[in-house]
Parts: sequence; C-alpha cells; structure tokens
Amino acid sequence: MITNPEIQSVKQRFGIIGNSPLLNHAIQVAMQAAPTDMTVLITGESGSGKESFSKIIHSLSVRKHGKFIAINCGAIPEGTIDSELFGHEKGSFTGAHEARKGYFEVTDGGSIFLDEIGEMPLGTQSRLLRVLENGEFIKVGSSKVLKTNVRVITATNVKLLNAVEKGKFREDLYYRLNTVPIFVPPLRERGEDVVLLFRKFTSDFSEKYHVRPVSLDNEAQAVLMRYSFPGNIRQLKNIAEQISLLESEREVDAATLAKYLPSDNSRLPMTLPSMSKNSDSSDFSERDLLYKVLFDMKKDMNDLKKLVLETYQNGGLSHNIIQKHQGLFEDMDSGLTTKESTESNPSYVPLVIDSKKSNSTSDDDYGDDAIEDIIHEEDDNSLSLEKKEKEMILRALRKHNNKRKYAANDLGISERTLYRKIKQYEIDQ
Repeated sequence: MITNPEIQSVKQRFGIIGNSPLLNHAIQVAMQAAPTDMTVLITGESGSGKESFSKIIHSLSVRKHGKFIAINCGAIPEGTIDSELFGHEKGSFTGAHEARKGYFEVTDGGSIFLDEIGEMPLGTQSRLLRVLENGEFIKVGSSKVLKTNVRVITATNVKLLNAVEKGKFREDLYYRLNTVPIFVPPLRERGEDVVLLFRKFTSDFSEKYHVRPVSLDNEAQAVLMRYSFPGNIRQLKNIAEQISLLESEREVDAATLAKYLPSDNSRLPMTLPSMSKNSDSSDFSERDLLYKVLFDMKKDMNDLKKLVLETYQNGGLSHNIIQKHQGLFEDMDSGLTTKESTESNPSYVPLVIDSKKSNSTSDDDYGDDAIEDIIHEEDDNSLSLEKKEKEMILRALRKHNNKRKYAANDLGISERTLYRKIKQYEIDQ
C-alpha cells in the first residue's frame, strides 16, 4: 500500500502542488500502475496537468531508462499522422525522399504518451489497436511487419464514450486503452490548492524578475477559491503573472483580484458544429440550413401560385380564400386586404406580375406582395388580367387623389409595388 509520505515525495519530485484528496488519489493510482505494462487512460479538462501524470508513470516504471515521447494527436495533420507514428518508406508518398522511423520504432523499450487521443483518425486507431494487441506495425508504403515493445499512455479532455456512440472512436480501442483509468480533477474541485498554486506562481515570478512576491488577503483568497477557472492551471498561472507584473501594491485585495478574473459568462460562444471538422454529422450544417430555407420558400411559392389561380377563377379575393391560406400571411407586416376592405371594394382584383417581365426587375424591386413565375393557362387571360389590373390602379389613384400610399393600402399591395406598376403601365399622375 502506498503511503502518504511516498505520495508527497512524488509531488516534490515532479513539482506537483496541492493536497486535494482527489489529486492524491490520482497520484496513488499512477504510482500503482507505473510498475506494470498496462495501458493507462488519463482523463481531465484541458490545462489540468495530465502530462505530469504520464511522466510519473514512465519515471516509476522499469522503462525509466528508455525513451519517453509525448505527442499531441490533435496537432498532427490527418494526412501525416500515420507517418509520424509508424514511419514510412522512401517514395511512399510525395515528399518522402528517404525512409523515416516512426515514434513507435524510436521508443522501442520506452514509453509513448498520446495526448488528445480522441482526435486520432479512425484509420490510425486501427493501426494503434494492432500495436496494443500484438506489438506489430507496418510502415507507410511497406508490407513488412515490424515489432515494437512500447508502453502506451493516453490522455483526453473529452468523453470518449460519446465519441464511440457517434462512431468517431473505435469501441474496441477504447476498452483496450481504458485498462487503468486516471481522473485528474479540475482546479475548481481542489479547494485550497488554488491558493497554494497562486503562491507558487507568484514566487516563481518574483525569483525570475527579482521583485517582491504578491500576496492575497483573506477575502481575495476566498474569491480565488470560488472562481471556476475554466482554463484550470494554465489560466491561474497567467492571472498570477499578470498581477505580479501590473500591480504596484504587493498585497492584493478582493476588489483588485476581481479585475483579473473574467466573469463566468465571458467564455467564447460555441461554433456551429458544421464549422468544425470534428462536428457531429447528425447536426445541421450551413448547407443543410440553406436547403431547408430554399425548400420552405419553394413551398410558399407553390401555395401562392395556387392562391392567385384560385382568386382569379373566383373573380376576387374572398374571405374563405384568405382563411384557407391564412398561413401565408402570418409572417407578413402588410398582407392582402381583409374581409372588410374586400367588401368595400367588390371589384378588387389582386396584382400579378407576369413571369415574362420578371427577368428585367432588379432584386430591390421585389415587394412583400410580388409574385413571380405564375403560369397562366392562356395568353389571352393574362392580357385581360393586366388590363383589369391597370384599371384598378387608375380607380384607386383617382379615389385617393393620386396619393400612392393610400392607393396601395386600398389595393392591398406595398407602395413600392404600386410605384413599379405605375411605371410599367405608363400611368400619368
């Protein structure tokens, strides 16, 4: 059984600050797993210090005299990660001017730390699984099977089970890696460790730049421990160094400290899943949303065509027709006329733009009531409708003394559409 003095000794050796029970438990598990060759999966938020645990495991293992390489899988492009990990033969791809050994070959007899393992492509995951199962791998561009004896330690800041459910991570590889799980607690769950770490960072700053170290009063310490620290240890170190540099007073109170602590609501907004290459394929992409808008527009246009045709066939816009197509006008600021305006003007005929003339109309000319691409049954009907349309415009203008605003309201169209129709029919005012 590992004792507390042994844990404290490991902390001093690797520069780990804190006495949190969760932290001590994580160190204890790492110390117990170190003498074995079992694969270890270290989980925890970004900036919580996962790499330190990989160094503990390697340094306390029988492989401590072998090589140790730490690799961030998310920082290696997908097209080159196989070459980086497993090597390649000369001429295996463009730019491969000579053969190269991969990390698994270089670290034979040592340990390899694969950080952000959840970012590894599926094809590379298959190769890694073969290394874990049989200790075998094949270089890119080769058919020769090579052997390696490497201790694999992995880490991730995402929930791999969610990635497994989405098909982005192999289930068999997950269970192979998760032989010994180690959870590194976030800074907000470590209590007074936050104050100890702040003191350590300010002390390091004072020694480096030969200034008096900054200290926190009791209220400031309480504020520091209440803060959530989404960036964990990295964020705390940055804050400590900022205060040490910018504050002239060496004792910092709560009000001064609060100026350096962003509010909990100041985190960056989430990106559309579609903008990330690792986003869930089930989420809407920008293209999917555009398609949806276009399909909705097409449906509304078809409904409008039916409305115009039905209105024309019935000789006017009746109240029953409005009720039947009420959904078309729910999101319009000024729609067609109501039942009262229809009754007061029994000869009302809706305006229709002939599709043959729509090509010459600019985008800015389209009003709320503009209807395009109406397919008329016969040209004669279309011409007679235009004639009656012109008559209705003239009647409305005379009724309102050529005031286009009121005439447009009476006709149930926008003023911009009326102005365009006046120009189209060359009506003198």
